[in-house]
Amino acid sequence: MADRDGEARWDGLCSRDAGSRDVALESIRQAVLKKSEAMAPGKDMSSPSVAGAEELLPSATSAQGGLNEMLTRLLMLSKRCPFRDVREKAEVILRTVQELGIRIPRPLGQGPSRFIPEMEIIQVGSEDTQMHTLFAESFTTLGRLDNITLVMVFHPQYLENFLKTQHYLLQMDGPLPLHYRHYIGIMAAARHQCSYLVNLHVNDFLHVGGDPKWLNGLECAPQKLQNLGELNKILAHRPWLITKEHIEQLLKTEEHSWSLAELIHAVVLLTHYHSLSSFTFGCGINPEIHCDGGHTFRPPSVSDYCICDIANGNHGVYETQDSIGSAATTEPFCEVEALMEKMKQLQESRDDVKASQEEKATRFEKEKRESMLVCCSEIEESAPTKDVSRHFEDTSYGYKDFSRHGMHVPTFHVQDYSWEDHGYSLVNRLYPDVGQLIDEKFQIAYNLTYNTMAMHKDVDTSMLRRAIWNYIHCMFGIRYDDYDYGEINQLLDRSFKVYIKTVVCAPEKTTHRMYDSFWRQFKHSEKVHVNLLLIEARMQAELLYALRAITRYMT
Repeated sequence: MADRDGEARWDGLCSRDAGSRDVALESIRQAVLKKSEAMAPGKDMSSPSVAGAEELLPSATSAQGGLNEMLTRLLMLSKRCPFRDVREKAEVILRTVQELGIRIPRPLGQGPSRFIPEMEIIQVGSEDTQMHTLFAESFTTLGRLDNITLVMVFHPQYLENFLKTQHYLLQMDGPLPLHYRHYIGIMAAARHQCSYLVNLHVNDFLHVGGDPKWLNGLECAPQKLQNLGELNKILAHRPWLITKEHIEQLLKTEEHSWSLAELIHAVVLLTHYHSLSSFTFGCGINPEIHCDGGHTFRPPSVSDYCICDIANGNHGVYETQDSIGSAATTEPFCEVEALMEKMKQLQESRDDVKASQEEKATRFEKEKRESMLVCCSEIEESAPTKDVSRHFEDTSYGYKDFSRHGMHVPTFHVQDYSWEDHGYSLVNRLYPDVGQLIDEKFQIAYNLTYNTMAMHKDVDTSMLRRAIWNYIHCMFGIRYDDYDYGEINQLLDRSFKVYIKTVVCAPEKTTHRMYDSFWRQFKHSEKVHVNLLLIEARMQAELLYALRAITRYMT
């Protein structure tokens, strides 16, 4: 924002009190109109209504840039604010600016997700009471109702806990200062080239008083944060390599050392944002309206359909999507029935024959080996953009299967170190209440069910949910001794395994085609549910390796 007092005005919109919001809106209206009138046609500025002048807008003057930023925020509020008074008045301000001859922005994209048609996602303003409460909670704490929230709200029970946990990690009392928390979020999201999360937390980092120089690159941040880079790298891509020596280096670096409590806070933030990057790519989350890629100042095309028309919501785009979808699903609706039949057969065989411990161990090793043969994606490796890669070091370091070229990493036995018996208490002891919040989030994601599968009701999905969770942990070398890993190959087909491995291990490679290719008869809400399982299982796997290393250091 061009002037610092502007921040106070925008913050006033997050109040639950309508009067406070009204005062904030009036001050914003006056500030916007003052800038607009100074730049309206005839005020020695090129008119944006003239063809070709749009290119001049972003760089004409810093004042023009400040106005554009205010207009994009108003556009976001007019579409995404859960408070009706703010939505309506933001729209009125934009119309008034337009009447002065100033070009106003419009949204790009087709709603919160590239993968899910906008018409299937709850529209702000049409939500029920429960969801409105969640939307209002998100907006008043974050200052925005982001696209992640609008997709997660398919599952309100999970979303409520997610928002509570994230709010605690970022804004409540804790070992780390606020600007460190957002910077760590940037570092974590950047490891997966997740510009969506990087952009959000760059804004948040500056909003809480972070030094803009740190954003020039990790080397410009304090040495203490630079030292966290190695742990961030290993946790994101090869967590099985974390040792107590990594922990010792961070805790014993003299003036740049971390306390145990600070390190626990940092580890939880890193794992949270690695996993949230998986959700962002796994659900095809679009840029926020007010961020780069979420809006344009160009007028809609009046000729043939171009990307501007499609992004602006012309109906033809959905006809195209429907025709593509119908072509992909013309085969008989047998996928769901076949999966349900396999679940029934496995349940019957469970009751009849119990696999021995030796058989279970052999099946785990077999599944672990086979998981290495599942390619994340057919997309070739691409170097991260400088805009994102400056926030971390060693850009070539990525996911590698844990047994390559004869190198063997011992299996992580959950019976020896588990979240429930070990990790939970360690986190809660050093960062009170966070262990409880994370545990509730794990439990909700793991146990969440509506007893449905596509068009079928009254279905017990626990076997399928456990197979998904355990397959993810298997990819990380984590074994449950009481589980028969032979069930995974029965329940998860290859296209589903490719999607799971990509979203969990290399989320930046996730494609729309991969999302569409698994569970073709299932609802989008069920695919979002799958993503909740993926991100929580991933977060728990990373935490298990990091917390075990911390425990070993402490003992």
